[in-house]
Amino acid sequence: MGRRTEYIRNQPNTRRPFNGAWIMNDNDVLLPDLPELSAIKQAALSYVTEAFAEAELDGLDGDCMAQAALFAAFTELVATYGEDAVAEYAATLPDKIRSGNFSMALKH
Repeated sequence: MGRRTEYIRNQPNTRRPFNGAWIMNDNDVLLPDLPELSAIKQAALSYVTEAFAEAELDGLDGDCMAQAALFAAFTELVATYGEDAVAEYAATLPDKIRSGNFSMALKH
């Protein structure tokens, strides 16, 4: 087991029930305010980035990987939070995309 995996397994569950139901973390909380959550999310992103790099080495197209990753992500979110909560979250994505929340290029 790698250090990163060991660290993640030793962390408390960051998802907490709200009024008896799980709610999605919209990531609007500044991650520096939650260093343990930030480290876990950075580790998760690292795993996904590594998977994309390995797939590219195997000849898979980045767009194909992105579509598969979105499907896998939404499947996991629905299983965890339910269809209604995920649908509400997904409805916020167009504004986030247009405002550059997912853009890696420097903003001028």
